[in-house]
Parts: sequence; C-alpha cells; structure tokens
Amino acid sequence: MWLAGVLKNNIKGGNGSVGNLLVRYMSRARAVNVRKINPKVPIPEAHSIASSLYDVIRQHGPLTVPNTWIHAQEAGIDGLKSKTHMKILLKWMRGRKMLKLFCNQVGSNKKFLHCTLPEEPQTNQLNSPSEIELQTKKPSTMRKKKAKK
Repeated sequence: MWLAGVLKNNIKGGNGSVGNLLVRYMSRARAVNVRKINPKVPIPEAHSIASSLYDVIRQHGPLTVPNTWIHAQEAGIDGLKSKTHMKILLKWMRGRKMLKLFCNQVGSNKKFLHCTLPEEPQTNQLNSPSEIELQTKKPSTMRKKKAKK
C-alpha cells in the first residue's frame, strides 16, 4: 500500500526519494558466498597452505594483502602459485572463519587488513562471579526504611 503511494508521488513529480532508495536497494548484486570459494588446489593442500598463511598473519599481526604476500614469500610457503592464488586462499579462509577482514580508514584512504580470529575466549576476566553479584545487587528497601527510623 505504501509503495503505491510512493510510486504515485514519483509519477506526479513528487520527491520519491523512498522509491529511488528502494529501487537502488533491490538492484544491488548479492555478495559472494565465500563458503563456496574454490581454492584451486586439492583440499588437503589448501589446508596446509592455509595453516601456513594463518601462522604468518598471527605472527605479524593484521596485514594488508601486499604485506601478506611479502611475508609469505619470505616464509617460503609451498603451494602458493601467485599473489592472485593467495588472494583466493585468503577469501577461502575467511569463508572457513579462520580470518577476519576489517577496514582501517584514515582520511579518504582505506586499508583492508586480515587478522586472525581469537582462538580461545578469555575467561580470566571473570575471576569469581559471586563478587560481581555482590557489587550489582541493590540494597533492599526494607533495610533502608529500618535505617531511617
């Protein structure tokens, strides 16, 4: 119903910004399903290359694709044929939830960095849950009334 009103306003010369937004949203291409990326090598070999790349990224921190390629060449990873092949494997690793890609924007420049996901949740933050309960509990109103009298 509301779509008909938007289209009617758009035909009559109204603003129609919602209609334009809707058309723009519906005409976007879907994102690539990174789970279905073909690593271009047999799966066992892809796992060994991926573990080597994972170690490189874990050792050197968040890396851009060119820096990852430089460190991979220095590490002498067997099986990487080219930088394009490494990019495909990095995308395959993101689909397998081994890596995370995030954007670091400085001014008008963007850098996309690959980093490893945390391996184990940090449980040392909560030493004793009973202390936290004591801190968050509010004193009962009955005690307040007794204290006032």
